[in-house]
Parts: sequence; C-alpha cells; structure tokens
Amino acid sequence: MKLQELVYELETKMEVTNKQVDETIQIRGLADNTNQIEEGYLFIAIKGFMKDGHTYIQEAIQKGASVIIGEEDLQNEEIPYVQVKNARRALGIISSKYYHHPSRNKTLIGITGTNGKTTTSYLVKHILASLGHSCALFGSIHNIINGVDYPSQHTTPNSLEINRMLADSKDDVVVMEVTSHALTQYRVEGLSYDLALFTNLSHDHLDYHASMEEYFEAKKMLFDLLKSDGIAVINTDDSWGEKLAETLQEEGTSTYRIGEMSGSDFRIVGSNLNPPRVKVQEKNEIAAIHSNMYGTHNMYNVTMAYAAAKVLGSNPAEILRAIQNFEGVKGRFQIMTHHEVNFVIDYAHTPDAIFHCLSTARQGGARKVIHVFGFRGDRDRTKRREMITITSEISDHYILTFDDLNSVSKEDMEEELHHLQNEHGNEKGQIVTDRTKAIKQAMELAEAGDWVLITGKGNEVYQQRYEIPAESDEDMIKNLAYQR
Repeated sequence: MKLQELVYELETKMEVTNKQVDETIQIRGLADNTNQIEEGYLFIAIKGFMKDGHTYIQEAIQKGASVIIGEEDLQNEEIPYVQVKNARRALGIISSKYYHHPSRNKTLIGITGTNGKTTTSYLVKHILASLGHSCALFGSIHNIINGVDYPSQHTTPNSLEINRMLADSKDDVVVMEVTSHALTQYRVEGLSYDLALFTNLSHDHLDYHASMEEYFEAKKMLFDLLKSDGIAVINTDDSWGEKLAETLQEEGTSTYRIGEMSGSDFRIVGSNLNPPRVKVQEKNEIAAIHSNMYGTHNMYNVTMAYAAAKVLGSNPAEILRAIQNFEGVKGRFQIMTHHEVNFVIDYAHTPDAIFHCLSTARQGGARKVIHVFGFRGDRDRTKRREMITITSEISDHYILTFDDLNSVSKEDMEEELHHLQNEHGNEKGQIVTDRTKAIKQAMELAEAGDWVLITGKGNEVYQQRYEIPAESDEDMIKNLAYQR
C-alpha cells in the first residue's frame, strides 16, 4: 500500500501536525514494536506507560523501517516522518486502512462492562455458532479465529493486532470483549460495530480512571463506534446502564433495555436459581430460558445473550435450545464437587462480583460458605476494604491469601493483608499467604454440604511458585481431592 493512502486517511480523521514524506513510498507492513519490524515497514512510536516508543526510532530505522509516525516534533533526515497529535489513535486509523477496513465486512459485536463480559461473550458465540454462523471470539481467555484457539495476552488486543486478526478471520461474526482500558487507549479505533452490549458498571479500575464518572465515560466510547444502523443492548437495572440508555436514545441509537424494571424491552418477569431458569417477556411473548449457570449475575448474562441473538434476527426457539446446551465458561463460577463439597472457581475480583458469587452459594443451599481470595499487586486498592466487608457479611469463614503480586513484594502484600484484616477486626477471617496452603486449609475446614469459593484467578495459571505443586486453582482442587 502506498504511504499517501495512509497519510490521507490520517488527515481526514485526525490532525497531522507535520509531515516530511515522499508519499509514493510503498508500505510493506506496520509495527509498533521494533521486534516486529521488517524492511519497508512503517513504525508507529507509541508513548506507553513503561516505555516510550520514540526512544526506539533509531533501532526501527536500523531494522529497515521506511517511515516513522510519532507525536514528538522531530527533525529526521534519514527517512520520512509524520507527526500526529495522538499516535495510539493514528495506529488504529492506519491499521484499519492498511487491512482494508476488515470490521466492515463482518457482523461485529462488542461487549463492555465491569463484570460478565467473558461469560456473555462465550454465550453469544455459542448461540450464534449453534445457529450455523462461523463465529470468532476475541477475549480474556482465548482468541478463537477460524475455529482455532490462540492464547490471549490482553482482554482486548491493540488496534494493529485486532485488525490483523480480523483480516485473517473468515468468520461471519466476531464477538469481542472491550475493556475501558482498550477504549481510552484507542485499541478499537477504526472499528465499526453492528451490536454493542453493556453488562453493568461497578467499582473497579479506579487506579486508572479518576472517578466512576470517568470510568463510565470510557465504557460509553464503545457505543460511539456503532455503525449508523447499529444496535445497543443495555442492562438498565444498573443505574449507569439506565443513564447510558437514555443518552443513546436521545442520540437516536436503536437501543434495547434488559432487566426487571418496567419498560424493559426484554423484561425479566420471573426466575428460579436452582435449577437456573429465567422468564423473559418481550412485548406479549414470554420465553422460558433454561441454563446450566447458577446465580443472579448469570441470569442477567443469559438474558443479555438471548436479547443480543434475538435483535440480530435469530429464531427464539433455536436460541433457547442453544442456551440450554451451554455448559458455562472455565474459571467463571466453575463448580467442582468432591466429597459432597462444592468448590467454585471464579475470576471475581470486584466487590460486586464477589457479592454475587457468595450470594449464589447461599441461594444454592450452602450449609457453610468458605471464601479464599486475595488482592492483585499494582491494582485498584480502593476496593479492598469493601471486598473484605462483603465476604465478612456473607461467608462463614474467609482466608486472605496471595493473588498475582506483579511488582509488589511478598513482604509488602503480606503487610497490606494484615493491615486490612486488623482494621476490619473480624474473627471470621485469617491470613494464609501461600495460595495453595490457603486452598488446602479451606478444604480441610469444609464438610458435606459446604461451598468453598476461590476467587480472583479464575482460569489463569499461577504467576508465583507455592509450596504445594499446582498450576492453577483448578489444578490445586483436583490434586487435593485425589489425595483426600
């Protein structure tokens, strides 16, 4: 592709403050990482949180880059340089152009919200695949393209990787989890969505966003990327969802509300949590949705997925059959039963998610609820007290332990756990920093009819080494159950 095509695309969509270019240059590829550069590539210098791509420009040139795009005012005589106001946004715009706007030729579904994105995305994919559509998935567990699973490094990849995957995909439909980080960092810039879903918004990522209002505005950005005839499906039982729906309707966006509130387009008019079943009324018709996923939170996920498939024109009876055959998502309220004790592995790492997990165990008839969880290093510390408060109110016993420490030392995290536990002063809780030993202790405390909930990691493998050899929470439970 000629450079002039990419520069023109930038000039029509954003401010180009300076360009020193021979626009007839042929661009053989794009890269924002010097490890990916080949001869004739265009290198986009991104200012990251840890590293500044501008410091790698000389390396990019040495490796064969023929053009540089960046934000700094550089006088470069070696190769053409294009200066822009926002390099992240520029990357999204030119990535989409370079790969011939691949999102335009597919049904693109974006799902955002604090909790429920992963379960809802897998469920939507399952429904549409069951109805005969070839369906890709970009998410926090795997990226699935043309029926092949690839490990996921980020919930939402960067814009260059997304457009590359979209171009490679021969699938009819692409279902994508979209985080607030991805939206504010322009990772989905240049994409056009047919359908956007909002699950909920609750306390999370306030180490990144300055306030809940700012967090909400970030989520709202997804709906600005809808095609002119795009559709929004919103959980309006959530107050932030109600605010979003009102705004979208004022803007003329086709908007469907789901929830128990009167006026919902897909209104929840009845539910049974054991076995899981929810009745949803649309106009004068009521659909009885049977699923294999427990909990009020999954009642909303199921309703959201049903509504999404329905507004895309799918047959209601076929949607219901597909939902009934869905077995759930690994690491999302995954139940493993051993010796009449239910062990639940869940990714829950927010106050709201922990509340729903523990409440579901209570509603499921737990004789006693034992909760094992921790806090991730370098993550939002403001939600930690609330998480302890919730578990102390609902569980019978909780064990604070390590999650991913990231750059935080073991000593600092242990001090934090003791500080929070002492501050709370609740006799229900204890601290066992080794995660494997904490799970083992929970199993030893549990008796027939009890539920043990292990939250925070979900399907993820351990980053730290622990005393008992295990790769994950699931692996740990299997090992202990075998030994018991």
